[in-house]
Amino acid sequence: MIKYFNVTVMERGKKRLELVKAESKMQAVKIAKNKFSGAMITKAAETTAPVEESLSNILGGIKKAFKKKIPINDKISTIRQIAVMTDAGIPITDTLEDVADNTDNQKLKDIYSKMNSDINAGNSMSDAMEPYVDEFGHVALAMTKLGERTGNISESYHKLADILESIRDNTSKFKKAIRTPMITMAAMGIAFTILIMVVVPKFKDIFDKFKTDLPLPTQILLKLEWAFSNYGLLILAVLIGGIYTLKYFYQNNMDFKYKMDKLMIHPKFYLINKAIFLSTMHKYNLVFGELVRSGIPVSEALDTAVGMVDNLAIKEQLLTVNANIGRGMNLAEAFALTGLYQNMLLQMIKAGEAGGQLDAMLQKVTDYYDMEFQDLIDNLSAYIEPVLLFFIAGLVLLMALGIFLPMWDLGKAVKE
Repeated sequence: MIKYFNVTVMERGKKRLELVKAESKMQAVKIAKNKFSGAMITKAAETTAPVEESLSNILGGIKKAFKKKIPINDKISTIRQIAVMTDAGIPITDTLEDVADNTDNQKLKDIYSKMNSDINAGNSMSDAMEPYVDEFGHVALAMTKLGERTGNISESYHKLADILESIRDNTSKFKKAIRTPMITMAAMGIAFTILIMVVVPKFKDIFDKFKTDLPLPTQILLKLEWAFSNYGLLILAVLIGGIYTLKYFYQNNMDFKYKMDKLMIHPKFYLINKAIFLSTMHKYNLVFGELVRSGIPVSEALDTAVGMVDNLAIKEQLLTVNANIGRGMNLAEAFALTGLYQNMLLQMIKAGEAGGQLDAMLQKVTDYYDMEFQDLIDNLSAYIEPVLLFFIAGLVLLMALGIFLPMWDLGKAVKE
């Protein structure tokens, strides 16, 4: 995480403060020494970011939050086109120029045109792609380097397209599976709000004539009607603002993102935790296995695969794997320490290492996570149905009790 430091610089007998951005105090001193080579650095103290810098970061974060991403289908289409054209023996510069001309996505058109210019200027394809790693992902850069190393960009890009298609299909299935429950809940929420705004006011005058205390459900309905009638637009604005605020901090504040990611995989988050865990582990093992199968060293493949992990809590655990391998552990032992793999999977990885069939065993591990994820998606409606029924029953019960309980009390009073 980038911090700000006031560094005291002594030069020609005069002291002055220089603001330095760095991840630690030691790094700030080192940067200052390189920047002011003829001066002596006497002190470095952490400070807050300047106002203009904070505003710039906020504006940049807002811009990033609303920045339109490149559709994955467009990326897959252009990557597959590069694979086919290079396989036909067409030079990479001509290929990129043709891809840039034919794609409808303006951002991709600009990126491929710039990459083509960089390659013509003498840079390698991986060097030309590196500035756009946020757009393409770490795995695209790794497969590009592999293609350069083996002299077979076509094969590497066919595999890259296959990886991206698998990730896209799983993401699409998950979104499709939760779409109906989300629409149902939203429709119920809207219907409940309309009932409160339309039905409750008609009973309000009757309720006001009651001399006894109203039942709790009725009090809740009356308070909700009052809030919606007087502050409906404000409540809506707060909800929308809250959603975008959460999105902004999630994308720009690593501490906040880490806490949210850790919360989302907590066992108390019914279904969500399992869906996130299985999709993340499938993506990680898919990329790692494909890279190992392609001939990329295990250490490099681990670094690339972990770069594909979006959940910071899971990523933190997976980042220890490479470090532990560097200390002499085998892959199975390093995976075991993360606490993310079942014993059955660890035994498979261990057998693959011992028998020289690691890539085959990693494929089985990937297939296992894919099978579990597909099973979750296929049965998601059955898992969510009790939650939806509970939600709908709660709203109906609140509305019914809130309106009819006072009526029953009134009926009893008339009989007496």
